[in-house]
Amino acid sequence: MSRWGVWLGVNTLLICILRAIAQSEYVLYKDPTQPPAARVKDLLGRMTLAEKIGQMTQIDRSTATADVMKTFSIGSVLSGGGSAPLPEATAQDWMNMVNDIQKGALSSRLGIPMIYGIDAVHGHNNVYNATIFPHNVGLGATRQFCILQMIKPESNLEDPDLVKRIGEATALEVRATGIPYVFAPCIAVCRDPRWGRCYESYSEDHKIVQAMTDIIYGLQGEGSQKGIPFVAGKDKVAACAKHFVGDGGTTKGINENNTVVDTNGLLSIHMPAYMDSINKGVSTVMVSYSSWNGVKMHANRELITGYLKNALKFKGFVISDWEGIDKITTPPDANYTYSVLAGIQAGIDMVMIPYKYTDFIDDLTSLVNNNYIPMERIDDAVARILLVKFTMGLFENPFGDPSLVKELGSQAHRDLAREAVRKSLVLLKNGKSGEAPLLPLPKTAPKVLIAGSYADNLGYQCGGWTIKWQGFADNNSTTGNKTAIQMYIMVSYIRTAEGTTILSAVKSAVDPSTAVVYQEDPEVGFITSNNFSYAIVVVGEPPYAETAGDSDNLTLADPGPAVITNVCGAVKCVVIIISGRPLLIEPYVATIDALVAAWLPGTEGQGVADVLFGDYDFTGKLARTWFRTIDQLPMNVGDQNYDPLFPFGYGLTTRSSVLTR
Repeated sequence: MSRWGVWLGVNTLLICILRAIAQSEYVLYKDPTQPPAARVKDLLGRMTLAEKIGQMTQIDRSTATADVMKTFSIGSVLSGGGSAPLPEATAQDWMNMVNDIQKGALSSRLGIPMIYGIDAVHGHNNVYNATIFPHNVGLGATRQFCILQMIKPESNLEDPDLVKRIGEATALEVRATGIPYVFAPCIAVCRDPRWGRCYESYSEDHKIVQAMTDIIYGLQGEGSQKGIPFVAGKDKVAACAKHFVGDGGTTKGINENNTVVDTNGLLSIHMPAYMDSINKGVSTVMVSYSSWNGVKMHANRELITGYLKNALKFKGFVISDWEGIDKITTPPDANYTYSVLAGIQAGIDMVMIPYKYTDFIDDLTSLVNNNYIPMERIDDAVARILLVKFTMGLFENPFGDPSLVKELGSQAHRDLAREAVRKSLVLLKNGKSGEAPLLPLPKTAPKVLIAGSYADNLGYQCGGWTIKWQGFADNNSTTGNKTAIQMYIMVSYIRTAEGTTILSAVKSAVDPSTAVVYQEDPEVGFITSNNFSYAIVVVGEPPYAETAGDSDNLTLADPGPAVITNVCGAVKCVVIIISGRPLLIEPYVATIDALVAAWLPGTEGQGVADVLFGDYDFTGKLARTWFRTIDQLPMNVGDQNYDPLFPFGYGLTTRSSVLTR
């Protein structure tokens, strides 16, 4: 062979080697210029069964070591209610924790980032110093006129963008801690206030719940195609519509119980908000613990796969609730292998385990290898999970953005929460028959009385799902003598997020010359001897979450009834109710001069004072029927025997200083 031939051969070989190197370096799924569907297909084709099952696995942060993340290719991590990196952890502490877990995920063979999720159901509620917005039951009251505006466009009492702006603020605060995924919004239609999660529901009326799904635009951004997951950028988060489906319709409001309703009832009452959520591009859907006509939702293939995925064309991923598949059997965890089989075959894509991940991985691996679950079902689940991750830019931006840390608890967000509080208040009574209205209250008065144990308690104002799963019970700690439900709170010491109690709000609102006297449970003699101009009584129910809040009596917590009787019998009074639902108040209404439903307003108590003293008008309207007696329940607008104390849509206003309805 000539020198020329040798040279040509060597160069040809070199070119081939360089091309091979270039081709080996190019990985399609890592190319952000490629369409998400193409990236999903490429990555899915490279994955082993173990890596696929790892992506379907969501574990608690307490088990998410770097080695676990790498070894099992874990797809997602979460913080359960109250699960934080440190007591009073800062935004940077949270971001550091999430980034460290992410480093473990990225060190796996394919470098697939994990998606970290958290409950952010009324602001970033697990995090110290976050802005805590009113719970959904209050936000529903702000939205009543948004429905009416379709009929009367000239009405400008309400802000149709309020819930969207709350979503935007929540997304920023969540991203400030390095977290890209929230288990919100809850779009349950609560049909019985005895349910312990009724405050997580916007309304008993599906139309209001549908309208409130605009929060998805705030959380994720706008621009989605129908049914396609969409997250607009690094200041937005993936949202989760929950709990699919019928969780608000269980018998007697018993949490995780059976919803007995025909198909038409399910589709017309409980399903519409899911249709809206999917149209708005919601990324994920969480399955309910409850059953529909005796069939556990976590095992309901007809609804999860047949209706949600096939009929509604939902393209995001379906996630279980906390240990949700365990509860497919009765008692829970009686046959875990069966639960894995039933849940995955029903159409659940990601399982919130959260601790025994090796049992889940082993069982699912065995079920696939033994042909109980086809590989097509696994590929469908993983493709959906990867689509969400690619769509939200998680591969390009897996770590938190330190520049967003300042967004946690910002003044702008607190101002927004204050606005939401004043728009959520519902004025139920203003003046006894034949007497002038009591509200708005005068800011200048010689001496006023503030009474009730709820007047100076941020924990009561915020309700459950605040700092801890069950909430907290005062301004500084949960120590001391508590009621049984308060003892359920699983923490020994908590300081609250920054905020303003109603007592502090009143003190800052009145004239400096006005003496403000606070006693939780004043005696009649004390009241009559002090010549108070008026009294503000703040009563309600203690914090709770989920089953701990189920109630068959819906009474005010003691000594609330006695405080109302003593104070309102001695001086003109306005009673403010802090609660996650309507409570039994008919026996006291005649004694009360003015009555306000404040729901669970969150950290910004100044919003209550804004309206009490007339700086803003009352505009809230009941998004829930207020019953007279417990034996009327369940009772919802449109029922045949509808005889409420205050009907759905009711709410007085002090608008233009004229009392109207």
